[in-house]
Amino acid sequence: MNILLISTYELGHQPFGLASPKAWLARDGHSVRAVDLALDQLPEAALEEAELVAFYLPMHTATRLALPVIDRVKRLNPAARVVCYGLYAPLNEDLLRGLGVEAVLGGEFEAGLVRLARGEAVSEISLERLEFITPDRGELAAPDRYAHIRQGGESKLVAYTEASRGCKHLCRHCPVVPVYRGNFRVVGRDVVLADIRQQVAAGATHVTFGDPDFFNGPTHAIRIVNALHAEFPRVTYDVTIKIEHLLLHRDLLPVLRETGCLFVISAVESVDDAVLERLEKNHTRRDFFEAAGLMRAAGLALQPTFIAFTPWTTLEGFRDLLRVLAELDLIENVGPVQLALRLLITGGSRLLELDEIRAAVGEFDSKSLVYPWVHDDPEVDRLGGRVFRLVAERQKQGRSRGEIFREICEVSGVSLDNYELMPRAVIPYLDEPWYC
Repeated sequence: MNILLISTYELGHQPFGLASPKAWLARDGHSVRAVDLALDQLPEAALEEAELVAFYLPMHTATRLALPVIDRVKRLNPAARVVCYGLYAPLNEDLLRGLGVEAVLGGEFEAGLVRLARGEAVSEISLERLEFITPDRGELAAPDRYAHIRQGGESKLVAYTEASRGCKHLCRHCPVVPVYRGNFRVVGRDVVLADIRQQVAAGATHVTFGDPDFFNGPTHAIRIVNALHAEFPRVTYDVTIKIEHLLLHRDLLPVLRETGCLFVISAVESVDDAVLERLEKNHTRRDFFEAAGLMRAAGLALQPTFIAFTPWTTLEGFRDLLRVLAELDLIENVGPVQLALRLLITGGSRLLELDEIRAAVGEFDSKSLVYPWVHDDPEVDRLGGRVFRLVAERQKQGRSRGEIFREICEVSGVSLDNYELMPRAVIPYLDEPWYC
């Protein structure tokens, strides 16, 4: 069967969600093309020949970008079977089926895509334990066309892989939760290392591990980075780890540093304990402060992410967040867009379990793919819109994080007279500005 796999966006990374199923489908005897529309045009010749077109939907942004492409595919090749897979496919099942999508696959999707190609029935969400194989990245764009790691004047090409999927936690706002429901699955160490090896051969000198939480399985994680460092001692990496796990596994932080970890992303979300409790993040404001200190002591850069504007955000609460980042000397560690993001309430979200959220949201918006909400205080919404526009404009202008932070403080009424804002050029970051 002729199969076309399509990705629209994945945070500036070469999509694992194209490379992995391509290997599975090719092993089953199919002719497979893969295209990342974040970089390349839709190959109409391959589309015309395709009998099955599968869209990879790992993110909210990717799903929104895919909708008009699905419509185009249906018009250009109405005979092709169209399916969607990835985290956001089951979250938007009704909408996708309304567009003519035959099947949606969530969770562990590789085996399901093979079954679909064989004409077999599949389940919408599968959490089966797969024996993964090395992803096929041969056709994808070279690493130099994707996001780079910047640190001072140095630039590194980035490999992307996954050592695990899913998460054993149940944070209310997280899109992983409706699909994995507290489960996670590991990718075999040999497969992870083989995937890294082929990307290093293509020029990558840094690895981003895309696991929702690298310390869901700390023993598995540490074995992988030890093996990575032993084979490629000059290759660096970054991971995502919950504040809760940074505290619980604080003894492993030096191991991360010794094996080449440059920075750790952590979804802090808020510094307001009342908001954190509603989101069920399982950490507190004090925990965040402690984790920041532990990371600094270990010689690791912490890159916290936030949902700055929620139905519970107050003007003073937002100002407090800005002061906290200045106090902890984390201004250069936080991408400016993190100070502009608004809570997304997606299909299947556990946030809808809260009476106050159900009372606040409108009907599901099939264009924005969220349940819209309006803050009780119009001033908070106005500030959120102003900060978002400011960040978007200043990033296009190439302004530094410190410069943008200072402007956000100005429009928010925060004085920085008591804080020394010094450039921190040595702090590494991925030059892809969005995170949602």
